[in-house]
Amino acid sequence: MARLILLNKPFGVLSQFTGGKDGVADTLAHLVDVPGVYPAGRLDKDSEGLLLLTDEGRLQARIAEPKHKVAKTYLAQVEGEAGEDQIARLQGGVDLKDGRTRPAKARRIDPPSLWPRDPPVRYRKNVPDSWIELTITEGRNRQVRRMTAAVGLPTLRLVRWQVGEWCLDGLGPGEWRDVTI
Repeated sequence: MARLILLNKPFGVLSQFTGGKDGVADTLAHLVDVPGVYPAGRLDKDSEGLLLLTDEGRLQARIAEPKHKVAKTYLAQVEGEAGEDQIARLQGGVDLKDGRTRPAKARRIDPPSLWPRDPPVRYRKNVPDSWIELTITEGRNRQVRRMTAAVGLPTLRLVRWQVGEWCLDGLGPGEWRDVTI
């Protein structure tokens, strides 16, 4: 039976078990001491939230490979007021340097109740921010950040909340749990 771990990856941690500049402190190794599991997909160092770990190669491929179109939902704090036009552009797909993205589900949301980020997002009194929820079925490098920037809403904070049927609910930064599959 395959093992699947849901991890709330903190800001500043690499989505790998080795190779960080601080030794173990900035990798998954200091969070999850479970031999034989590997990330199913990636979450960049500047992003937080749900990272799935498994010991089963087929499950890893089903989750991570874009051809399977597993939905990934992100909560993004963006610089600026997200307007209807920008949301519509995200929903229709955005032109990036590596091609047009698939259409996404996007909507403006109230600021979610999340844990404080360490370090905190830089606050600028004269620049408003807003939150959007964005669901994509691809996994290009820094895709959500590039999509929001392309519509004039640079991302300040990015939290992956859900991958497929699995959700971050109830996990604080650095916490993890096994799930039955």
